[in-house]
Amino acid sequence: MNKEQKELLQKIKKIESEILDCKFSLNEAVNLNFSQKIDEDIKDIALKLKPWRKGPFKLNELFIDSEWQSFMKFDILKPFMGEIKDKIVADVGCNNGYYMFKMLEYSPKKIVGFDPSIRCFLQFSLINAIAKQDVKFELLGVEKLPNYELKFDIIFCLGVLYHRQDPLKMLKELRLSLNKDGAVFLDTMFIEDEREVALVPRKTYSRISNIYFLPSISALRNWCERAGFNHFEVLYKNKTNKVEQRKTSWIDGYSLEDFLDKDNENLSFEGYEAPKRVYVKLKI
Repeated sequence: MNKEQKELLQKIKKIESEILDCKFSLNEAVNLNFSQKIDEDIKDIALKLKPWRKGPFKLNELFIDSEWQSFMKFDILKPFMGEIKDKIVADVGCNNGYYMFKMLEYSPKKIVGFDPSIRCFLQFSLINAIAKQDVKFELLGVEKLPNYELKFDIIFCLGVLYHRQDPLKMLKELRLSLNKDGAVFLDTMFIEDEREVALVPRKTYSRISNIYFLPSISALRNWCERAGFNHFEVLYKNKTNKVEQRKTSWIDGYSLEDFLDKDNENLSFEGYEAPKRVYVKLKI
């Protein structure tokens, strides 16, 4: 952490000691209602932690309108959330923990998030300093999972695979982190093609430089089989739209409207197929 981040963490710890009671509730937003009069302190910290990609969150009257309407993705996975009851759950690439907080409603035995981003850790720390929920955040990447102190019954890995330079290695790491009879819920961007191929963007995809491979669904299935998964089930496919991902005052930067061709929303800024996502369930 740099000096500014360390100072923010100290302010968050001070808030944690001052918040004595909080009503935690869930709908589209993670809602925190508390009586202590420190709203301006919390707002100041939250603003310094921009961009907020996942959410939304409502802290008393402060509404953190995140770039992604993350409840839309959560609603896609909601029919499968019954599987996490009494299970040890990992959220790989957990960002600020929004999905972990939402999962609490389904009574997991334990839930651990993994993300190496300091900013995401600080955002999570701010939220949980108030919420005080039994969730754990590890400042670790997916490569640390196989040697982590726990194996997991259920792993969620949402929006991570296309950021990895070696997606097959990552899939193997997820498989090695599962308990027997465990499952991985994965979502990734894909291309429409019947062949077993993947798009390798030349420089950027949707103006994002760290997107390396966008497979067809057939290619994704092959990757998963090569990684040791014997069960591959497509759960849902959709096209990312401007309702789910959009620019807000909480990101101060580009969003989907800037990532697409200005004359044809079916194409990315670079002329590739516009972003689409597939959700799959994997088992060994």
